[in-house]
Amino acid sequence: MTKEKKKEELIPDVFFGLDENDEKKVYYKLLEFSSEETGKDYIAYTDYSEDDEKNTKAYGAIVTKDGDTIKLDPIEDEREWKIIEVTLEALQDSGTSEETEA
Repeated sequence: MTKEKKKEELIPDVFFGLDENDEKKVYYKLLEFSSEETGKDYIAYTDYSEDDEKNTKAYGAIVTKDGDTIKLDPIEDEREWKIIEVTLEALQDSGTSEETEA
């Protein structure tokens, strides 16, 4: 096993995927959760790149587990995107209120 492979296994909130050009890229998990409404598991993640307005880009996917294999499937339903958006906003709001209280 290579040193890089060992390092990948030691950082659970970091994973590798392929970008739109099929190049290996590092992604950082922001949030993973299950929705009672849809019965599915989701992940929100980022590569910390920014859009034209200097906002950090965030992505979302449906998490499908098959034994030890984890697959990220695209979200194609507007309702599911809204669930991720609301959950991320709630997380961001709770982080902001904790910083204010500290």
